[in-house]
Amino acid sequence: AERLGEVRARHGRDAVGLYIGNPTVHNHGAILGLLGFARALGTHNRFDANSLDANPKLLAAMLMFGDQLSLTVPDVDHTDYLLMLGANPAASNGSLMSLGDVKGRLRGVRERGGRFVLIDPRRSETARWADTHHFIRPGGDAALLLALHQVLFAERLVEGRVVDAEVRGLPALRALAARFPPERVADAVGIPADTIRTLARELAAAPRAVVYGRAGVCQNPFASVASWLVESLNVVTGNFDRQGGMMFAQPAVDTGALARKLVGNGYGRWRSRVRGLPEVGGQLPAAVMAEEMETPGEGQIRAFVTLAGNPALSSPGGERLAAAFAKLDFMVSIDIYQNETTRHANLILPPVHTLERSHYDVVLHGLAVRNTAKWGAPVLPAPEGSKSDWEILYELGMRLGGMRFGVKAVDRILQLAHRAGYVPDVDRIIDLALRIGPYGDRFNPLSSGLSLARLRRSPHGVDLGPLRPARRQKVRTPDGKVDLAPAVLVDDVARVERWLEERRDGGELLLIGRRHLRDNNSWMHNCGSLMKGPSRSALFAHPDDAARLGLVDGGTVEVRSRVGAIQAVCAITDEVMRGVVSLPHGYGHAGTLSLGTAAAAPGPNVNAITDDELLDPPSGTAALNGVPVTVTPARAAAAEGGVAR
Repeated sequence: AERLGEVRARHGRDAVGLYIGNPTVHNHGAILGLLGFARALGTHNRFDANSLDANPKLLAAMLMFGDQLSLTVPDVDHTDYLLMLGANPAASNGSLMSLGDVKGRLRGVRERGGRFVLIDPRRSETARWADTHHFIRPGGDAALLLALHQVLFAERLVEGRVVDAEVRGLPALRALAARFPPERVADAVGIPADTIRTLARELAAAPRAVVYGRAGVCQNPFASVASWLVESLNVVTGNFDRQGGMMFAQPAVDTGALARKLVGNGYGRWRSRVRGLPEVGGQLPAAVMAEEMETPGEGQIRAFVTLAGNPALSSPGGERLAAAFAKLDFMVSIDIYQNETTRHANLILPPVHTLERSHYDVVLHGLAVRNTAKWGAPVLPAPEGSKSDWEILYELGMRLGGMRFGVKAVDRILQLAHRAGYVPDVDRIIDLALRIGPYGDRFNPLSSGLSLARLRRSPHGVDLGPLRPARRQKVRTPDGKVDLAPAVLVDDVARVERWLEERRDGGELLLIGRRHLRDNNSWMHNCGSLMKGPSRSALFAHPDDAARLGLVDGGTVEVRSRVGAIQAVCAITDEVMRGVVSLPHGYGHAGTLSLGTAAAAPGPNVNAITDDELLDPPSGTAALNGVPVTVTPARAAAAEGGVAR
């Protein structure tokens, strides 16, 4: 705290940066601690994994529904038609669609007599459960969704399904869609015009239907427009906030009110110093971190805090970022590993392990396809003298000016507790949130409502029922209406039109990512039981592309982008679309000191060739899918796992 405070005092609050990694989502103490710690730190240079993954969805929710946390969830348990774009829940559990028994639930759509259609540049594991799979050229989601709207409006398939009093912008959306008939987009997206019309007609004809898009939609250059059009498609077909359509979860612990108070629903309230990219919900894009450290001047990042993150491996331009970390005046990391990022830290503060602390899923309960609540007690005792993420963040925050949650009484209690040498119990905060929440006992011990005590008596969790209509609580725009034509996103459609005009199939290869059930993210790679089996790090290439480029199955290839090159083993498969190659992210741990299992796993760091200048401008989200690359046979006879050059 002293070192961070010195940098802040000498160079200003924005001289300290903060990065929040993906595992934080699964840690209620870290989430609650961060809300207060970020306020104590006071910097605008805050970054998190959402700008590599989910910010387009958050921005669409903010602009359409008035709240970035009004995130919709597909009611897969009751729908008759599921149209899914760029998602692979067989490997990732749905992400912004949290559900158990993913296989049974998705198969349930078909068993009820419904249809499940998947659109993805790769015939993924999830495709095995779908009725139909269609390839789509990376980046084509927005154009396809506009064409679906055009068919629905032109053929009058959705007349009378939207109540004017509940939406605004419908005429503008209709006029915009009219410019994108299927014939205009078909060649560019790789889906025939007749197929696009069939999809629109099936969607309109289904008694209950839902459109869902995830990582593939959120990680391409038109991600914000595509995320908006997914939501608007559900609205115009009459499948918004109704059973079997796109709905809102109603979690037992809703952090929305606290987040709105501390972070707000701002967009573009400040911008990154070098490139001028906007903040989304209080966070700047991770793609600008390196340049904000490298570029001299007022506001240059000179000190940095990371929490449970490894952006040097998981962010675009990772090697450039690692070099920038090495030149900082001071860096502190809260992490259990010394990895590609934390090895540059002057100090690592290790929190207790996941199994040594309690667990309540503050985030994923709010994205669940059925309302539930579950508490997990620690499996193992924490070592004497160890601290949880909450305790570390609390101590740092209080020493840097005081944890502040925007409620005077709460902030005063925290100050008094710190003076007395007492760290508040974060589990009691969860108990309070449960009691005052929508299912709570409201401090009435005779009530059958939720409390931490009740969850402790229910180790398998408590079922709170199916999703229910909730637009009155979740649509928080000033007039209470859903905005179907947000100006920021309508204006960005011009880029989609330019893409359609420029799109030529001249042999260009586009790189997409890939996930596997056992190794979704880099922080899972140090677990031996998850890394068993054959290597999953090969570059997938279509047979036609392989023949054209002289690639050999099992051979070593060089993959080159604007920013660098890596070597990988090639696997020739028709699982990917022609013109598309695929590499998983999170590999390339070689050289780290405490990730022995991960470092031994073969595979290159794909983010050595993802481009930090290729992103979705409205949200600043990195375009980790659709990166232009060239692939050639490597000159070297072999590469042991494909180490980045």
